[in-house]
Amino acid sequence: MPSSEVDRAVKLLQHGGVVAHATEGVWGLACDPWNETAVNRILTIKKRSIDLGFIVIGTDSSAFQDELDVLAPEMRRKVLASWPGHVTWILPSNRFPDWVTGKRSSVAARVPDHVQARAVAKLFGKPIISTSANVSGADPVLTMEEVCEEFGDLVDFVLPGEIGSAVGPSRIFNAVTDDTVR
Repeated sequence: MPSSEVDRAVKLLQHGGVVAHATEGVWGLACDPWNETAVNRILTIKKRSIDLGFIVIGTDSSAFQDELDVLAPEMRRKVLASWPGHVTWILPSNRFPDWVTGKRSSVAARVPDHVQARAVAKLFGKPIISTSANVSGADPVLTMEEVCEEFGDLVDFVLPGEIGSAVGPSRIFNAVTDDTVR
């Protein structure tokens, strides 16, 4: 993973860009969650409703300390034990914009078990949106070639990389209700 490519991806994210990147089980589309224009670009690319909300990823659990601090201790331990991992948690939150949360008082958060994805979030310095690279309802793409073919003209950069060994999108659990979402 040449650092110059990760640096380029982060600079583009910092300037409102949309970047395709590999994750544990699928390719993703990333942007700054606090940049409404960038988020709207992803919504347009995916032909997706803003009401669904997005997953945000961080380099480690400290990226979601505000959200983790309000959980019951046993639930916080459960979340922390699953990260880094192919597990997304719905966490109570009021710091992410409505266009990220789907106007909910919660956010879907993950610390991925993918070195490159965590490196991007670390250099960015705060959580980033990471949503599967697909048109809403279609299967997510699994290779760099597929992402270049399907999204290469629609994103600002395809960060060279490979997905990990996980199969498909992450599992999603609700940390408030302890329910399985996906």
